[in-house]
Amino acid sequence: MLKAFPSYITYDLVRLDRGSKLADALNFFIYDTIKIFLLLAVIIFIVSIVRSYFPPEKTKRILSHKKEFIGNILAALLGIVTPFCSCSAVPLFIGFVEAGVPLGVTFSFLTSSPMVNEVAVVLLWGLFGWKIAVIYMGTGLLVAIIAGLIIGRLKLEKWVEEYVYTIKAGQGQEVFNQPFRERLQYAKWNTADILKRVWLFVILAIGIGGFIHGYVPEDFLVRYAGNGNPFAVPMAVALGVPLYSNAAGVIPIVYALMEKGMNMGTVLAFMMAVTALSLPEMIILRKVLKIPLLAVFAGIMAVTITAVGYLFNAIL
Repeated sequence: MLKAFPSYITYDLVRLDRGSKLADALNFFIYDTIKIFLLLAVIIFIVSIVRSYFPPEKTKRILSHKKEFIGNILAALLGIVTPFCSCSAVPLFIGFVEAGVPLGVTFSFLTSSPMVNEVAVVLLWGLFGWKIAVIYMGTGLLVAIIAGLIIGRLKLEKWVEEYVYTIKAGQGQEVFNQPFRERLQYAKWNTADILKRVWLFVILAIGIGGFIHGYVPEDFLVRYAGNGNPFAVPMAVALGVPLYSNAAGVIPIVYALMEKGMNMGTVLAFMMAVTALSLPEMIILRKVLKIPLLAVFAGIMAVTITAVGYLFNAIL
């Protein structure tokens, strides 16, 4: 049924020729738009209910009382079920620092939150299968844990903006103790709120994916980012830095890239760079981090993401 409607629009209503570049691009765009927004709405609603049992205050208390290595692992795992993108992760990052959570632990959270959220995992599972979803989640968590551990060992607290330590986070509304009916209302509101904030990014990403699907020559990506190019992975990382999208938004582009023949490790590196190393995210983080710490964070992320890309290109 989902495939019938895009075909009707493309070939019957608009009357484009089957097999033409424009027809392929439009059909891809309509089909993926419907499929991804349906997945987003369902998954965000379900996860919002789960998330209602874990208020930020409880999260901070848990992380504040754990040893660093354990805290890094827990923080990276918490990133899966917490904020949807880097913009919403920054306020929690501030809250963690103010609560006394070790800096390295907060960076594990800040890395995994936009990169390995639950929506990305489910969409990857739906589009590519469980193996790809598990590979991406595992490598994303590993990058988050390693980055946090390195930053924690470097003792870079002096490069956090001073005002962050003076913020007194409020206790917040304990709406998370409400009856289940209230949680459902919260889930409906949160689903609508997130979709309002990300729909444009998703549409733009699907549009780019549709263009790639319909117009990019079959051998273009294989030529410039295939097995024969030893610099394919860093090229993909560099390409992802100027872009900004949450993981759900970039998946349509990733889908189109893989269909064109890009290697799995290169695609994973591109996706991680877009979600966790983008220039807009660095601008947002500059509000709370001094430039030296921002540079260290970006450097560690670039190196670890590139290493992940090369590793999976070698073994897959």
